[in-house]
Amino acid sequence: MSGPTIAGTDRAPATRKSQEPGPTGRKAPARTLKKWLRQHRAATAAAAVVAAALALLIGTQLAPKGDRAPLSVHNAGPEGARALGEILGRHGVSVHTPGRFDAALDDLHSSSSPTLLLYDRNGVLDRQQLAGLMAAADRIVVVTPRLDTLAALDSGIHQAGVVPDASPVLDPGCTHPDAEAAGQVTGHKGFVYDGGTTCYRAAGTAGMLAVSGDGRLAVLGSTAVLGNDKLDELGNAALAVRLLGAAPDLVWYLPSIEDAAANGSGKTLDDLAPGWARFLGPWLLLVAVVAILWRGRRHGPLVFEPLPVVVKAVETAEGRARLYQDSRAVDQARDNLRAGLLVRLSGKLRLGPGATAEDTIAAAARLLGRDAAGVRALVNERPTTEARLVAWSQALDKLEKEVMTR
Repeated sequence: MSGPTIAGTDRAPATRKSQEPGPTGRKAPARTLKKWLRQHRAATAAAAVVAAALALLIGTQLAPKGDRAPLSVHNAGPEGARALGEILGRHGVSVHTPGRFDAALDDLHSSSSPTLLLYDRNGVLDRQQLAGLMAAADRIVVVTPRLDTLAALDSGIHQAGVVPDASPVLDPGCTHPDAEAAGQVTGHKGFVYDGGTTCYRAAGTAGMLAVSGDGRLAVLGSTAVLGNDKLDELGNAALAVRLLGAAPDLVWYLPSIEDAAANGSGKTLDDLAPGWARFLGPWLLLVAVVAILWRGRRHGPLVFEPLPVVVKAVETAEGRARLYQDSRAVDQARDNLRAGLLVRLSGKLRLGPGATAEDTIAAAARLLGRDAAGVRALVNERPTTEARLVAWSQALDKLEKEVMTR
């Protein structure tokens, strides 16, 4: 009977002890990890940089494709026209987006009756290039053209001002079928034109939409009508679809600075830059590397010091004195010495916290049996040189010692 009881009591404590880990067992992995990180700091930093680069690369690849060019069918922002491109595609219109002038001509020549949307906001194309586009397109819609562009098109349409702020909404006001079917449109930051058939007139005969006599050229003075931000307002979408969706092929052409020298008539930035500018980039790179090596060098390992640190008063006084000496702050040093003297003398003479400088000087003069004017002249003196500052401070120290010994 006693044998099993003794055996059971011997095994129970052993089982409980094996299930309770000690504090050393819990802290050992943490100390080991910290030690490993300290020993492999360079490898850890490199791994973190590689991980960040991979995350950036993956995020860039997974991000929706597009651009930020105004009125681009690939731009989903407020100034883009991606929504209009999607609507035209659902209506069976093939939207071509050439990036260069030659590609735009090829797209126009490959279709039987193409429509061209031209938004040359920087006035890149010259007269010869515009003439080539006019000859290749069956219908052209030009958005907010510049004076030079309008003159090169030679359609009799010219600029006549801007849409007043008091006219945020414009009525068709004409018999053009596209404008009549669309109805009201937004006039936000629009331009008005005169010549041909004008619609959406804010005042007078000038309108935000002008169509040439033969109907091949339409000048639209607003990017807001086509943009994503206001496409769903009023009749903006209806007017945009009717202007651009009449033909099965639409060439959406936004000229860039690269098209300026397409026919050799323009100059690029490389042509305008001086010859020595090509060496500027390598030189700046060399200067940056030298600056990094100069300012980025280390002065040995960091020294860890327990806080708080006790600093002797004489060390702080000497350090402050060196700062005053380096900056030649004679007036600041004089004011500090005078203030310290008056505070100590006031405490010695038991004048109280409300005592002024004159009270302290008068009390010190009475205690020493001196003329108050002489003591006042000494305390209020303003040395102008460092040598005189040293001599004056010694005189103050002598005065203080005399008062302290009384």
